[in-house]
Amino acid sequence: MKAIILAGGFGTRLHPLTLEYPKPMIPLANKPVLAHILKLLKSHHFSEVVITVQYLAEQIQNYFGNGCSLGLTLRYAVEERPLGTAGSIKNVQSYLDDETFLVISGDLVTDIDLSRAIRFHHQKQALATVVLKRVANPHGYGVVVTERSGRIRQYLEKPEHQPAISNMVNTGIYILEPKILDYMEPSQAYDFSYDIFPLLVAQNTPFFGYLADGYWRDIGTMQSYRQAEADILAGKVSHIISHSYNLDRDESAFAKPESVALAV
Repeated sequence: MKAIILAGGFGTRLHPLTLEYPKPMIPLANKPVLAHILKLLKSHHFSEVVITVQYLAEQIQNYFGNGCSLGLTLRYAVEERPLGTAGSIKNVQSYLDDETFLVISGDLVTDIDLSRAIRFHHQKQALATVVLKRVANPHGYGVVVTERSGRIRQYLEKPEHQPAISNMVNTGIYILEPKILDYMEPSQAYDFSYDIFPLLVAQNTPFFGYLADGYWRDIGTMQSYRQAEADILAGKVSHIISHSYNLDRDESAFAKPESVALAV
């Protein structure tokens, strides 16, 4: 099973940090956010990962290279223009086999049990599964209402000016079947939350939400970034600090030009 990390955003809400670094390269516990995501994926037996990049893409490519020093195979899909969260996945269709795959945002700090979420997806025979968390304030997130079975009946993105329909929110982690790509045309911009997920609800497709335990926080704002730092130092994220692995910025962490494979 393969994983795709969405790492192409501009991170404007994290200025001035993202004036010099792409958001996935911002440091947490002395390593880039993306390093912790790769560690999580490896711990759940992913070995092949494609990273979609655009803004300051070379920083990510140079730091992680082809992934061999991490025990992973990394490929990069460089976008000339933003394609959205779903359009980015369509753009790497040739890389994907005819099997289930996982998508994860490159700006998350989490220790969610991905293996349990994948088992849930297969048990439900879902076309798409969104990993969900309960939060105190759901405004600013994609909000979901599910049936008792987990089937998603309502999906509303960022309900800023109306009462929230639920406190279960989209974590930016998806388990998907290849047929989801049929909902998109090549080289077009699509967003899962605005374009694809509402359509899945409207068509009554097997679209499920998996309510996860564990730690989760996006670092899309300075406030959230600072809170993630504090939580890591407090030991609230199980795989960070306590089980360090070698992603220090030494010579082995930098890619040689011939070692970087691009997904096209």
